[in-house]
Amino acid sequence: MKNTLLICLALLPIVTTAQDKIFKAGAATSNITPPIGMTIVGNFAPQPISKQVHDELHVRCLALDDGKTKLVFAVADNLHLARDVWDEARKKLEADTGIPASHMMFSATHTHSSVSAINNKEAGFDYRSLVISRVVDGVKRALNNLEPARIAWGTGKLPQWVGNRRWILKEGVTNPNPFGGQDRAVMNPSSMLIPRLEGPAGPTNPEVYCLSLQATDGRQIALMANYWLHYVGGVPREDLSADYFGEFCRRIEQSLGAPCVGLLPNGPCGDVNSNDYSGKTPAVNYKPYEKIKVVAGDLAQEVLRVHKNLKHQDWVPLQAAASDLELAVRRPTPEMVKWAEAVLAKPKDATPVHRLEQPYAERVMEVKRAKPDTIQAYIQAFRIGDLGITSIPFEVFTETGLEIKAKSPFKDTFTIELASGSNGYLPTPRQHDLGGYETWLGTNRVEREASVKITAKALELLQSVHAAP
Repeated sequence: MKNTLLICLALLPIVTTAQDKIFKAGAATSNITPPIGMTIVGNFAPQPISKQVHDELHVRCLALDDGKTKLVFAVADNLHLARDVWDEARKKLEADTGIPASHMMFSATHTHSSVSAINNKEAGFDYRSLVISRVVDGVKRALNNLEPARIAWGTGKLPQWVGNRRWILKEGVTNPNPFGGQDRAVMNPSSMLIPRLEGPAGPTNPEVYCLSLQATDGRQIALMANYWLHYVGGVPREDLSADYFGEFCRRIEQSLGAPCVGLLPNGPCGDVNSNDYSGKTPAVNYKPYEKIKVVAGDLAQEVLRVHKNLKHQDWVPLQAAASDLELAVRRPTPEMVKWAEAVLAKPKDATPVHRLEQPYAERVMEVKRAKPDTIQAYIQAFRIGDLGITSIPFEVFTETGLEIKAKSPFKDTFTIELASGSNGYLPTPRQHDLGGYETWLGTNRVEREASVKITAKALELLQSVHAAP
């Protein structure tokens, strides 16, 4: 009887509890600083040639493993990276590691003090290939560093450095655009325009999100934050710099100690920067890099405050989902083409009607000739326990990110922009009506309803990872 009982007990299914599961995390950085002498991108012509490296550029990598599913996040110090760069890195990693491409999120911070990695073989140096190889190496090293870990996340607030940079002009007041038309919204309004401003064209998000990974002995493996703020700037034109993104990561790493890796993927901030255009804040003349240090210092202080009170968990489930979304390419009207041809036919010494008419006339003709007629936007969603993350390959307006957050099935959700590609600004239909730099053809490259379709797809993917067992 005793032997029979033992046999029956042995045949019972083994129930695995959360305490029996092992969660792992690993992180690494990989240097992607280009050689001095390449063109710095992020501004209109003439674009400067780099002469100094103020601080080195990196791709910062984080790997997570719940025992069944692995997720990878890589954040590069670059203005933006084309989808083919990320796709090539994904293809190599998928072949070498077996991790599905849909489980990898790659994004650019949007520093305006980097060089282009889009088909760039300037001065005989293939920077594109360097970035791809360093992304692959960095992710592999993060995977090699996987170790038992605990995880936590939380939210803080830092409202003083997020200001909507698009302002609506008062009724009856307009601002000329390069195409010979008039806009109701103006980006970065000058002090002379302040009395003529009605108010900001959209909201800001004061929140900062924090994801913490600690080893079981208490060592900090990584800390990833997400703040919805454009680059800060104040960088000399000929310097290479990771802007406030790099400064924040260095401060986090110094505060939490080696081997911690800090990451700061950018959030929906296509219409947000660190300036206040209300006229209520006294103007400050910052020295080079001074404002970067102030913003990064305030951000690090708030994130560390949140981090101090986090309660880490031993295990959480991971899920990922991704989908291509077809969007129509925006085309110029016949009137725009006629305008562009007239501008380009002017003598080189002719006085421009608008200071940006030449570059936008060139962009109109480029868009007119561009093929194909649609693009595929790669939208992703991730589940990390009760936290949802989406990623979008555009410079996303804050109101789009807030809508995704409000309608998400997760208690906490944030969005990463300029991920898996870079397809320009993503104004909402309402913002298109107001006009302004971010809505101009050449700055915006896709159909008017693109933000609506992307929001719907992101929410659909969030629902799928939330419902997964």
